[in-house]
Amino acid sequence: MSDSSNYTNRLADATSPYLQQHARNPVDWWPWCGEALELARGQNRPILLSIGYSACHWCHVMAHESFEDPETAEVMNRLFVNIKVDREERPDLDKIYQTAHQLLTQRPGGWPLTLFLTPDDQRPFFAGTYFPNEARHGLPAFSDLLQRIEAAYRQKGDAIRQQNRSLMDALCELTPSGSEAIPDGAPLDQARHQLAGSFDASHGGFGQAPKFPHPTDLELLLRRYAATKAVGSPDRAALHMVVFTLERMIRGGLNDQLGGGFCRYSVDSEWMIPHFEKMLYDNGPLLAFCCDAWQITADPLFRDAAVATADWVVREMQSPEGGYYSSLDADSEGEEGKFYVWDRREVEALLTAEEYPPFAAVYGLDRAPNFEGKWHLHGYSPVAEVA
Repeated sequence: MSDSSNYTNRLADATSPYLQQHARNPVDWWPWCGEALELARGQNRPILLSIGYSACHWCHVMAHESFEDPETAEVMNRLFVNIKVDREERPDLDKIYQTAHQLLTQRPGGWPLTLFLTPDDQRPFFAGTYFPNEARHGLPAFSDLLQRIEAAYRQKGDAIRQQNRSLMDALCELTPSGSEAIPDGAPLDQARHQLAGSFDASHGGFGQAPKFPHPTDLELLLRRYAATKAVGSPDRAALHMVVFTLERMIRGGLNDQLGGGFCRYSVDSEWMIPHFEKMLYDNGPLLAFCCDAWQITADPLFRDAAVATADWVVREMQSPEGGYYSSLDADSEGEEGKFYVWDRREVEALLTAEEYPPFAAVYGLDRAPNFEGKWHLHGYSPVAEVA
């Protein structure tokens, strides 16, 4: 199957670019459809559900390592009904199974999202994200994991059904009750308290690496400040968390210092090195939020970031037909971040002898490389401070 250059699986007819990326895999992929679910039920084979999106770097890595490998594909095809989902095409499924992953593993999910479902009701009994083709970093080899999961499904059915009942109970507890009563301010107070508890006072943001922008959390704090200011007791600590975080994100490598637009997340706690994909649904809220921050603070940093983000969206994300593309890939010509990183000679060739030293001091070219022997621009110091 994998030896035929003309072979394609069922995903060849999909409209999703992400599914089409997997159309030549030797894996017998199905899209999410009634026929695939019925096949799993009829054959009593567990479902391997893989969710990702076209710009996801680690989705590409797992595809190259495992889904394009004939030996791994043979195990997948023999033991499972394999379903591939584009999270941008089916955000409803992604939300359900990301929540299930978090409940099962007690940690945040991500992409690629890898789940194993019972065939009769599509409930997940094992969940993870990226798995390597060989055991490393505390993760099992994917082909070994496949065989262990299938054996567990056959041998520990009662335990899996009990776990699934517990999972459904937990999911039901997360579902709003539908009460018409207007809640008091206690949930908002609790959310503000939790955000303050996880706030990174050194670098901004919440929690440790990897760090996501989470504009909805920042908006909650900004609204908290506005509401308390309106009654004469402004929550200045909430405003500080917002302004400090947004400033560090804008000055850091999460923000494209040359082209505008924010990357999806930072792999470190300092907002320095991102995974280089840019998502439209991240940048839309961040653009609006920069405008709100400028309105409240009058700091031109936030205005300039909003303008740069809007310019990037119009320049690179708007299609000739008038719509907008959903994402830019993290990989360029097969290399992660290739179009975003520099060496010193390239920068020196573009700047004058007078311009280079302050530029290098602001963006770290006077320091050791920060990304695989090259430099990704990160604002170590404000321009005024360097001047």
